[in-house]
Amino acid sequence: MAMSSTDGRPDHDDDVDPRKVRSRTRLLDAATALLESGGLDAVTIDGVTRLSHVARTTLYRHFDNVVQLRAATLERMLPPVVQVPVGGTLRERLIELVTRQADVINDAPMHLTTLAWLATAERDEAAGARVGSLRHRLIEQYRKPFDELFEAPEARALLAGRELAAVLAQLIGPIIFPRLTGIGYATRADCTRIVDDFLAATAVSGAKPAASA
Repeated sequence: MAMSSTDGRPDHDDDVDPRKVRSRTRLLDAATALLESGGLDAVTIDGVTRLSHVARTTLYRHFDNVVQLRAATLERMLPPVVQVPVGGTLRERLIELVTRQADVINDAPMHLTTLAWLATAERDEAAGARVGSLRHRLIEQYRKPFDELFEAPEARALLAGRELAAVLAQLIGPIIFPRLTGIGYATRADCTRIVDDFLAATAVSGAKPAASA
């Protein structure tokens, strides 16, 4: 089955026509270069078409507007979204999900990933709503597998009344910190310890002990 691209358009046409693959790649290469050199505001229709040598009409076959182009550029620079594991106990699924997230974080070029996140930071009042909306969209995308996992009643009990965002900081923060500081990479053993510490803490705080079994 064909997957949808960042801009919501099906990718099967691009898979059939190599010219479309090449033109989209050139557009995103140019947009990435502009983002690295000048930030998100540098990614404009004129700038991308000029640098990529791809016609404006061709660009609009891939992206309806500059917002979609910027979103596709940022998502290209960020780690891929992981899938929710199926089967196993809640503990096993949570360990597997955190490990999968660690794997994509470990494999991602950290300077580009950091740049992509910084590019969505609100910098001024005029751009705040637009850029903030883009960051919200990306955050929702990356937290989706955890939303799905914590939909189950036994998993929801682990939240112990806290927001999922706070739980994600507890689970994913220890994975990101070593990468940002250059200390090292989180292994599966590290992810297992992070999850077990989280489950132990929720049990102490009053969550159902059976949830950590």
